[in-house]
Amino acid sequence: MSIIRAFLLVFCFIPTAIATEHQNLRIYFIDVEGGQATLIVAPSSQSLLVDTGWSDFGGRDAERIVAAARLANLKRIDYVLITHYHRDHVGGVSQLADRIPIGTFIDHGPNAESGKEDDLFTAYQKLLQKTPRRVVTPGDVIPLGEAKLEVLTANGEGIRAARQGQPNPYCSEVEREKDDPTENARSVGILLSFGKFRFIDLGDLTGNKELDLMCPNNPVAQVEVYLTSHHGLSSSGSKALVWALHPRVAIMNNGARKGGEAEAWQVVTSSPGLEDLWQLHYALGAGKEHNVADSYVANLEENCAGKYLKLSAQPNGNFTVTNSRNGFSKTYKRSE
Repeated sequence: MSIIRAFLLVFCFIPTAIATEHQNLRIYFIDVEGGQATLIVAPSSQSLLVDTGWSDFGGRDAERIVAAARLANLKRIDYVLITHYHRDHVGGVSQLADRIPIGTFIDHGPNAESGKEDDLFTAYQKLLQKTPRRVVTPGDVIPLGEAKLEVLTANGEGIRAARQGQPNPYCSEVEREKDDPTENARSVGILLSFGKFRFIDLGDLTGNKELDLMCPNNPVAQVEVYLTSHHGLSSSGSKALVWALHPRVAIMNNGARKGGEAEAWQVVTSSPGLEDLWQLHYALGAGKEHNVADSYVANLEENCAGKYLKLSAQPNGNFTVTNSRNGFSKTYKRSE
């Protein structure tokens, strides 16, 4: 009888666990070796992918994205948001479209950096001839099932003028630099909300545009999770942004030899209230003192299998991060 009871307990528990997971918002931080591919899935399975990784390597990044979509039981991706037109963000879009249906593309409009990524932008434009497109501006809202995405930045503009917020005490600690003329400064940045859970992703937005968004007042307030801007390069992610956001957890979408710079790493890890930083890769050039403990790193080696990080969030603000490489998982409970 004890064996039968044990079996029944396990049998009953599995469907309950699956049902509970499907009531959560899920975010898959896919390893595209220093680019970006972040898959967001609402409880009712509406989905949005932020960026598509690189075009090279025989479709490697598109395959990794499709693998994550399958884990989430998706047969299509409802939205693909292209933050900007650099090779590590838009590169994999054609290969991805060959592998899985896409509902709508979202972007900031024309490519402002003519001559650098023209081939990839041309390939993207060909896809737009047969797939719906939405060009967004700051303040736009994209419903995603039980969640919503608010556009904070796009095409070099920010939402600051529309929503003033509270004074940002960290603005005085950051100096403006020479304006960035590249597509990075035009990144589409989003704030994802699911009940009390809030997640921010600003693409590769660079320093002066961060200041334009966050100073002198902070229109975003605090977030639970911050995806490090620009892969953890020191040209982005200043105190005026990171410390004002006051994240509980940060995710760094760096590669083995791209991003994860010591200066940017230090700003994030010293941010007030930060509980943990998770990294997609061990940053080989940063030294052991500027990498987190191995348990929090999805890929330890340069030549890796492309392990991902998964976040599962509840509407009460609690969330769990899991490392697919080792199964290590940690839950963060919201304190009222």
